[in-house]
Amino acid sequence: MQVMLLFVYRHMLAAYWREPVLCCPILVFESDDWGAGPLEQAHALDALRQILKGHRDQSGHYPVMTLGVILSIADTETMRAEKESAYSRIALDLARFEPVLAALRAGINEGVFTPQLHGMEHYWPPAVMAAAKTDAQVSVWLQTNGLAHSEELPPRLQSRWIDAASLPSQPLPEAEIYAAVVEEVKVYMQIFGAKPVIAVPTTFIWNNIVERAWAAHGVSCVITPGTRYESRDGQGRPKGDGRLILNGERGQGDVMYLVRDKYFEPKLGHRAEKGLDALSLQTACGRPTLLETHRFNFLGDPAQSTAALAELNRLLVEARAHYSKLRFLSTQDIAEAIANQDTSLIITAPRARVPAWLTRISRVSRFWKLARLTGLVLPLWMLGKWTA
Repeated sequence: MQVMLLFVYRHMLAAYWREPVLCCPILVFESDDWGAGPLEQAHALDALRQILKGHRDQSGHYPVMTLGVILSIADTETMRAEKESAYSRIALDLARFEPVLAALRAGINEGVFTPQLHGMEHYWPPAVMAAAKTDAQVSVWLQTNGLAHSEELPPRLQSRWIDAASLPSQPLPEAEIYAAVVEEVKVYMQIFGAKPVIAVPTTFIWNNIVERAWAAHGVSCVITPGTRYESRDGQGRPKGDGRLILNGERGQGDVMYLVRDKYFEPKLGHRAEKGLDALSLQTACGRPTLLETHRFNFLGDPAQSTAALAELNRLLVEARAHYSKLRFLSTQDIAEAIANQDTSLIITAPRARVPAWLTRISRVSRFWKLARLTGLVLPLWMLGKWTA
């Protein structure tokens, strides 16, 4: 029975073995939706900079918060004033957004922020315009007085790489995807002076065509939730093929995948302990801890935003206290270390990799339950003791 169980799960066991094993705790904050939007972001970014600059790891590095940048937002004021049905946008490099860009660039220069491509918009503009004809919420959003918040769109429309004007969603033409990628990479370069290296699909819905287009224009790493969604079903839920994605795996155009499947959203009730639990688990698994946290946590109600900053600070204080070897790196640093098999971060000796592998497979609940029933846990436990 034990041999049969190993045979049935051989592909999963092999995949978890191939996944890189890191030699120390690594913590990165991955924050999305920054850029074009409300100007109060400038104050929030300044506050985040001060929190991050209050901490250093053993090497003297500040914590890094990656910023998934949105490069433009609907120009609702112009559209409303001119009563036109055509879409109009405001790009992040216009003078109106200078306070936001100044705060963002200050953090980049200080080493606490790293920009990542999130999208030209956080939605597919033609889909939003089409949906506005029948959806009152979308119509009202397009009438926003001032700078719109993309978070206020219906969730289905916050997916950039599908047409979700109606459900189930429809795929976008390949030519339109490529043209959109060319445009967003061009604007990103105008703002940051270099092509984007890392892309974060909005709502984690994307496909092979998007990957190939990104890869053709400089993107070498895509952030995933450990799987891929390619559409939305009739109820608006993300739909994919269910395949497992692990750190270091490769996609179209040889892009590398990194996994971000742990969350720290203080305004949703997440306390510092949630981030610490994630750090503990990921460290035991030999994985980096990429904590997802969106800009909404630090905008809006002042009391809630202040509380979110306090939880972020407490998480950093506790993490440094519990992990003397904690490292603060950017996501790009991690991707490069994996690509180069950097032995200062990556464990390559087979025996030293076993404990992380055992922890990983023990988290696969069905396999581990069957391992207990068949007695396979005993030889696995002995293997763990041998390598300890």
